[in-house]
Amino acid sequence: MTPGIFVLLSVAGGAGAIVRFVLDGFIRAHMHTKFAWATTIINVSGSLVLGFLTGLTVEHLVSTDISYVIGTGFLGGYTTFSTASYETVQLIKNGRYGDSFISGIVMLVLALAAAGLGLWIGTSL
Repeated sequence: MTPGIFVLLSVAGGAGAIVRFVLDGFIRAHMHTKFAWATTIINVSGSLVLGFLTGLTVEHLVSTDISYVIGTGFLGGYTTFSTASYETVQLIKNGRYGDSFISGIVMLVLALAAAGLGLWIGTSL
């Protein structure tokens, strides 16, 4: 890996975080529910793209360096496991045990399914 990749990875990570911040605000402004849809949409879409990118990389359609920059950099900044965990803990603290269970399970199942689907699509090209 070249030193330039580290710079690109850092810039991509910052860009991913900015996109997450803007998209999160947009979703929250338009979806007024108690469920954490913004975090769910961001994590599931990021998992789908990462699965797809991994599939392309496995099939040698994308270089490892590009995979690092987009996957680790951009998608690492874009997705947010820590926010999902925090939101689930907040539900528990507020006595919303059923909602916390649903939030945690939905995030896990959908993110894993999206990653699997993306991987399947990426390796099927």
